[in-house]
Amino acid sequence: MRNFGFLKVFGAALAAAIGVSSAAWADGNVVVLNSADASISLIDPASQTVIDTFPVGKEPHHLMATPDNASLIVANSVSNNLVFLDPKSGRIQHWVEHIEDPYQIGYSPDHRWFVTTGLRLDRVDVYRAVGDTIELAKRVPLATMPSHMAFTRDSTTAFVTLQVSGELAAIDLATQTVLWKMKVGPVPAGLWMTPDDRYLLVGMTGADYVAVVDWRTRTVVKTIHTGKGAHNFRSLDDGRHVAVSNRVANTISIIDELALTNAGDITGLLPGPDDMELSADRRYLWVTFRFAKHVGIIDMNTRQLVKTIPVGRSPHGIYFHDRAPVTAANGA
Repeated sequence: MRNFGFLKVFGAALAAAIGVSSAAWADGNVVVLNSADASISLIDPASQTVIDTFPVGKEPHHLMATPDNASLIVANSVSNNLVFLDPKSGRIQHWVEHIEDPYQIGYSPDHRWFVTTGLRLDRVDVYRAVGDTIELAKRVPLATMPSHMAFTRDSTTAFVTLQVSGELAAIDLATQTVLWKMKVGPVPAGLWMTPDDRYLLVGMTGADYVAVVDWRTRTVVKTIHTGKGAHNFRSLDDGRHVAVSNRVANTISIIDELALTNAGDITGLLPGPDDMELSADRRYLWVTFRFAKHVGIIDMNTRQLVKTIPVGRSPHGIYFHDRAPVTAANGA
């Protein structure tokens, strides 16, 4: 068993200005993963400057909070380990070794399963999560290049995109078996489950659209034009809209989850918009720009990029504690 040893963190929130506005921000730093530099940058949200950069494992790509929000897990895919951070300060708590090729990570909504996708090893590893520990249940071979994931809200099924084969796969978590695979389009990446569990939205990084998949009938029922390199999603926490980053078009599209339409694009961005995080008041969308070595802040009232902050090479995952929530089916 791997002991995650979740640490309980308590403390009073302190008010601070975000700099581009008078919006209040609870205490804590912005955590940015510089995947090509094997490092983490910490940004002070009040001054909007990098206050520290420190080394971690090789190729940190994705990150997520533990179910109790006591830790922030960073997956170091090439060095085969996880590093746990304080979710507010971003400082290292401890490491968990021998987690092979953790590219994307996720807990099922019921917190019984911890899943990692092995992008370079062509497999998905399913762990049983019990309290503060995880125990490997099964390694599931799954070619080619499994990357992003989402879950059904009843925690029975995990969905994984396969970038090279252009497929979407469904895994039964109880038996750790592949239920089915289906073609969805060129280089599928980010996944998003709509609020009613009816459709999966799939970002087509090799094209310029989001595929709408009825996963029960295994059919693509619609495509939503966004921009070239449609990649990853972030809820806008209004019960209706989700943002998708278009890495090649250098735009972000706002998808109406109910109408299944593009409700508008945010333009004038730096190259390679990728992962996103939303402030608790839903006013500011923070974005990593993979190809520009910067993080940007977008004012969602005007949909304008209002600030850019230099970080390390190939910034990918981003997180801050004082954020708008994400549904458990889409990454907690």
